[in-house]
Amino acid sequence: MTEKDAVITAAKAMNDKRGTDIVALDVSEMTSIADYMLICSARNSILVRAIADEVEEKLSELHSLSHTRTDGYRDGRWIVLDYGSFLVHIFHEQEREFYRLERLWETAENRIPLDLEKNEQ
Repeated sequence: MTEKDAVITAAKAMNDKRGTDIVALDVSEMTSIADYMLICSARNSILVRAIADEVEEKLSELHSLSHTRTDGYRDGRWIVLDYGSFLVHIFHEQEREFYRLERLWETAENRIPLDLEKNEQ
């Protein structure tokens, strides 16, 4: 399994827990902090934490990966899971709109296509 496979697994976990606006970016040519960034939104803090828990569980179960650092879990407004080669950002909708993280990292060619079923709202 590759890093990209792990990112796709994390994206599917986000989708399964009703994460929205899921974006995966290859940032390997832009920064040395990570090769990939995965970003999603959730409607409330409880859901933000539930998505983080699901991502951790699926990456551990399917890829034997554990994150090296977690930030923001207690507040549940913007959780970052650091897996070394990729970062997972789970935002409350308001924080995502304010910070617009993908605006900083997205180019015309670095979005990774994700084949996810649409969540019904």
